[in-house]
Amino acid sequence: MAKPLSGPVTWQTIQAEALRRIRDREWKPGAQIPHEAQLAAEFGCARATVNRALRELAELGLLERRRKAGTRVPLNPVRRATFQIPIIRQDIEGRGLAYSYKRLSQEVEPIPLPVQSLLDLPPERELLHVTALHQADGAPFCHEDRWINLSVPGLESADFSKMSPNEWLVQNASFSSGGIEFFATEADGVMSDLFGCPQGAALFVMNRTTWAGSFAITAVRLTYAPGHRMTTEI
Repeated sequence: MAKPLSGPVTWQTIQAEALRRIRDREWKPGAQIPHEAQLAAEFGCARATVNRALRELAELGLLERRRKAGTRVPLNPVRRATFQIPIIRQDIEGRGLAYSYKRLSQEVEPIPLPVQSLLDLPPERELLHVTALHQADGAPFCHEDRWINLSVPGLESADFSKMSPNEWLVQNASFSSGGIEFFATEADGVMSDLFGCPQGAALFVMNRTTWAGSFAITAVRLTYAPGHRMTTEI
């Protein structure tokens, strides 16, 4: 028999109780859980409150919701990670190093084919192309090669000679989705000169796109100096 909830009934308390039932195997893997109306009657709340609690658990991969088929506890839960775009300045300062920034170039240019493909934009579009170097204690840390949609609000007043596109976009352009790719590459002549490393040295690269709904915001390639290590939490 279910234990009554203590305190006011909110979507958070219902969510916590649902999570407890999943973890304690009261709602077993593969089993269908009670309908929203039943849970609303049990908890003495509106059905919309139950809906919100279960919807968030489904977004986390802890429940499976199917129209007309009810809600089940998945046999093999899919845990979905969230990603917060880091500000490179904060990354460097968080390592106890002094941060400095240098804009290398800035031009409005025709969109190149690879970027057009990534952002799904017409071939005749022009984007703002900015390259910059982020430094840690005076040493090259990260090269930023970024293409920005000229329709991003406020872009016309941004001063990338003083603030990096990375930091400005995090602060000024809200995004809802994106894509990210990590890989290693060998330093070519340009990157060898930039990082002061031998040609062929292993470099860590991140390609990222960000979107606000169907609106393409930016595509960026971040190339890090040899030996870079990225850590995160799950």
